[in-house]
Amino acid sequence: MKGVTLKPVAILGAGSWGTALALYLGRRGQTIKLWSIDTAEINEMLSDRRNRFLPEFSLPDEIKPMSDLAAAVADVDDVIIVVPSVGFRSTLNMLKPLISTKTRITCATKGLDADTGKLLSEVVDETLGKEHKFAMLSGPSFAREVAAGLPAAVVIASRHRDFVNDLIQRFNSPIFRIYPSDDIAGVEIGGVVKNVIAIATGMFDGMALGANARSALITHGLEEMIALGAKLGGRLETFIGLSGLGDLILTCSDDLSRNRRMGLALGKGKAIKEAEREIGQVVEGKRNAEIVVMLANRLGVEMPICNAVWNVVNGKLSAKEVVTGLLASHTPSALNV
Repeated sequence: MKGVTLKPVAILGAGSWGTALALYLGRRGQTIKLWSIDTAEINEMLSDRRNRFLPEFSLPDEIKPMSDLAAAVADVDDVIIVVPSVGFRSTLNMLKPLISTKTRITCATKGLDADTGKLLSEVVDETLGKEHKFAMLSGPSFAREVAAGLPAAVVIASRHRDFVNDLIQRFNSPIFRIYPSDDIAGVEIGGVVKNVIAIATGMFDGMALGANARSALITHGLEEMIALGAKLGGRLETFIGLSGLGDLILTCSDDLSRNRRMGLALGKGKAIKEAEREIGQVVEGKRNAEIVVMLANRLGVEMPICNAVWNVVNGKLSAKEVVTGLLASHTPSALNV
C-alpha cells in the first residue's frame, strides 16, 4: 500500500459487515463512500461517527456516510455490495442507471436471490449485464473481529484475474489475507449453506446434545454443501477450503454468529419472533433456508438438515421434533468427509 493511492470505493450496505469492511479499508488510508438506504442510520453516523451495529468503533475521516446512492457511486470504479440478500436485486435495480459498464462489482453478501433462488452472481448478470467485471468476497470473517483489527483470511473469486489482482492490492495485508479463486459458484454456495447449518448446530447445542452430535452434524452439513455445490459446478477443493469448511466451522462454533444464536434460542424452546427480537439484526440463515431447500428440490439434491431448519423457522415443527432423527437421516458419503 505504501506509495500507492487507490481511488475511492463505494460500499453499499452499512450493516455490521459493510461497516467492518469500511473500517478496515479506511484505516488503510482509502476513501470509502458508505451508503445505506436508511437515512436515519446515515445521519447517526454523520453526527456520532459511529455505526449502531458496531458502536464501539469510531469511524475514521476516510469513511464518508451517504444516503444519496448517485453520489456514493459517482467517480468510483469499484462498488462493493453488502446489503442483505433480500434487498440485493432491488439495490442492483437502483444502481443500474447510475453506473457505466466499466464499473466493477464485488459482492460481499452471502445469500441467494429471494425470489428465484438464483446465485447472486447470476442476478448481477441478469440485472446489470455481463459486461461488468464481477467478484465474490467470502470466507470465515466475523464483522466485529475484522472491525477490531483481528486477523482473518478470506477468498475473492472472479473470472477476471486483473480484477482479483486489483482487489488483492486493495484488501490484502498481514491481518486480512486474500486467497484468489475462480470458482464463483462454489464460493457462493459455501457462504449460503453454512448459515443454515449454523442454525441447526445452534439448535443441537441449545438442547445440550453434546460435542459428539455437534461434530457429526457439521460433517453432514458439509456433505450437503458439497452435494448442492457440485450440481452448480462448484469444486471440491473450494468446499474444503476457507469459503466452505472454514466458514462453516466459524459460523457453527462461535456465538458471534447470529445464525448460531438463532439456533440456540430455538433449541431452548423460544419462538422464532422472540429469537429474532433478541438478536436484533438480519439472520441470513433464516432467509436462506427456504431458498436452499427450493434450489435443492429443483436440482434433486437431498438436504435433510437444511430441510429440517426450514421446517423449524417456518413454524411447521419445533426444534425438538426435528433433531431426534436428524443424524439418522444421513447415509455415509461416498466422499468420506
